[in-house]
Formats: sequence, C-alpha cells, structure tokens
Amino acid sequence: MPEQPATISYIELPATELKDTKSFYTAVFGWSWVDYGPNYAAFAGAGIDGGFNTEATPATPHESGAESSNGPFVLFAANDLGAMERKIRDAGGEIVSGPYAYPGGNRFHFRDPSGNILGVYKSG
Repeated sequence: MPEQPATISYIELPATELKDTKSFYTAVFGWSWVDYGPNYAAFAGAGIDGGFNTEATPATPHESGAESSNGPFVLFAANDLGAMERKIRDAGGEIVSGPYAYPGGNRFHFRDPSGNILGVYKSG
C-alpha cells in the first residue's frame, strides 16, 4: 500500500496575552477552549485543531494595505465579508488590508490582539 501524504492537522499561533486572544476568537468565530497551563490554550470549533502559545513570537506583520503576508498565512472562509469585518472590529481586531478582489474571490487581512495577521475570504 502506498504511503499517504502528510496532511495539516494542527495550527499553533503565537499569543501575547492568552485571555485577550481567547476572548477575541470566541467573539468573532465562536471557538471554545481547552487550557493547558498559563501559556497555552487549544481551540475547538475551527474546522482544524490548533492552539495559541504565549511563548511563541508573532511574525513581523506585512505593511498595511499589502496583499501578501510575511510567512505562513491562515485564511478563514466566510459568506459575508462585511459582517466578518464588523465582528473583528467589534472584538478589538484591526483590518489591515482590503477588502480587495483576487483571482477566485474577495478577501481582507486583519490583525488579532496578539499581532498575528490572518485573512478572511469569500469565493466567487
């Protein structure tokens, strides 16, 4: 039997303040949490397993308005970009790029309370 290719099964992101990071992602995406001590919390309800680590360092963010990230980039799929922008702003996030059209749809980038830059897209 041929060897199966490896798949992405877990994403770990840096967090500067775990309580604020958890509050943000709960407010925006409705995630739940499992705490593993004061420096790490795993999230559930994201479609992939993952967690936030206060002992990790956020990557240098790209410049505001840029359409390409520095380093790995996590994108969330959404049906309503405007509603997601509002939820992110209301939860304390910052929109840093877009929304803008790209081949395949529209997207924007945001900065979470820990300084991570992530994106939200809508196909079509």
